[in-house]
Amino acid sequence: MKEISVSELKKRIDSNDPIQVIDIRESNEYEYCNIGAQHIPMGEIMMNLDKISRDKDVIIHCKSGGRSSAMVQALEVRGYNNVINLTGGILAWSTEIDPTVPKY
Repeated sequence: MKEISVSELKKRIDSNDPIQVIDIRESNEYEYCNIGAQHIPMGEIMMNLDKISRDKDVIIHCKSGGRSSAMVQALEVRGYNNVINLTGGILAWSTEIDPTVPKY
C-alpha cells in the first residue's frame, strides 16, 4: 500500500499537481472540519467508484489513517493502483500543517 505524509500532500497541493483528494469520514465529521477534499463517506465509496480517478494519484484520508488505509486496500483489490493513504489523516494535517483545523 502506498502512503503519503501530510507535508508531502501539502507540497503536491501547493504545486498544483494533478491529484484527487478524497475525505472518507462521516458527514458530521466532514462538516465539523475538513481540508477541502472531495467528500465521499467510506460507506458510499463502492457505490461511487465512477467518481474515483484512474488517471491521477488519489489520496484518501480519514481522521487518523485507519479507515483510509482499509479503503486503499479495498480499492487496490478492485484494480486501483493509483490510490494512496494519507498517514495520520486530518489529525496530522492539523498538527503539522494547519493548526486552525480543529481536532476531535
